[in-house]
Amino acid sequence: MNFLPNDTLAGFARAAVDLRARMVDYHNSALAHRYLHALFADMPDEYGAMTPDVLTTMHQITGTPWKVGEPYIVAPAMTAIIAAAAQALDLTGEVLPDDIAPCDHGVLLFPEPLYHRGLTGKVSSLGAITWTRIATNGEATWVIIGWADQHDPHDPAAARRRADLAHEPDLARQFGPYILSHYTMVPVGRPVEPADPPQVDAADRDWEPAPDGRFCIDETTTLTRACTTIAYAFWRIQAQPLATVAAAPMDRPARKRAARAGIRHDTRVIMLRRTSAHAEPADGDPKWHYRVRFVVRGHWRRLTDTNGHTYRIWINAHIKGPDGAPLLHGEKVAVLAR
Repeated sequence: MNFLPNDTLAGFARAAVDLRARMVDYHNSALAHRYLHALFADMPDEYGAMTPDVLTTMHQITGTPWKVGEPYIVAPAMTAIIAAAAQALDLTGEVLPDDIAPCDHGVLLFPEPLYHRGLTGKVSSLGAITWTRIATNGEATWVIIGWADQHDPHDPAAARRRADLAHEPDLARQFGPYILSHYTMVPVGRPVEPADPPQVDAADRDWEPAPDGRFCIDETTTLTRACTTIAYAFWRIQAQPLATVAAAPMDRPARKRAARAGIRHDTRVIMLRRTSAHAEPADGDPKWHYRVRFVVRGHWRRLTDTNGHTYRIWINAHIKGPDGAPLLHGEKVAVLAR
């Protein structure tokens, strides 16, 4: 896996910088060009002839979000919520407005990958999704790309890739932490057309089971590609009024690595705001439970004595929150959690 199990917000922030820096290095390699050429050469009817100019454009589009895009992380507790919303979506005929996405270029990372079953019945992970806004012939389009987690031990597609590259270990090490698996284009301000997937005979389907306990989107029963619906579901959920923004800790080595790689790190933490407080005990006053620590600035507190007279006391600046929880300060990383 590209993320450590049960990682903290600070760990997510460090991992986001590391993964994006490694993807930028991969996109600067010759292997990235060769992989794109091989991938799109198998789909001439959809993308046309892969001329050098087209290949250069594809390479720029696929690499731009990793370098300049804003990173977001969906915490494991929220993965199933995003996936369930995506599974229920049918964007056919929908008109996506110009401001539907939070930014023009973005990277959405899943510490706990999602899975999707393609038309042939094979299962593959979706460890990351990128989007970028382009303009062609005066019309705006979202390019949404699905990326498989290269090191997911539960991904059947990753197992197949490891088997294919077993005799070329040097080549296997040159790939980045994510492998481009899906490339889709969605119009901005125009109705989304239904997907026109190739017909696959039932006898040709090799039906693979999804990993136990993981959410799998079945593309054989949907009209929109999984990476598109997941991106759209995330766009809508992170923009809900219940979402709140906070800063996440970023240590100095991670900031320096981001600077050396030339990648953006002005990212945000996005969590779902609690709608009710937990009462402890049942007959007591509600008390809020914090999962992070944060700095409270010095302030005056107004109190009332036993005679009803009001007075003020000065509260010094202090850190609030449970011991050992991540301290919110410094750089930010976007994490959708609950």
